[in-house]
Amino acid sequence: MGRILLIAAAVIVGFFVLGSIISLIFGALKWVLIIGAVALIVSVVVKLTRSGGSRDHYA
Repeated sequence: MGRILLIAAAVIVGFFVLGSIISLIFGALKWVLIIGAVALIVSVVVKLTRSGGSRDHYA
């Protein structure tokens, strides 16, 4: 009986730890996607402003 309770407790603790790890991974993935999207938007804006500025310079 004691061994079964110990195994059950270990499984429950394992689920808690696994949930924390998965939450941490998805939280990090969320921030990576947000930072990547911001970098992409900034890159596109800089590219558009540079091409527009160079066009005005040659005109």
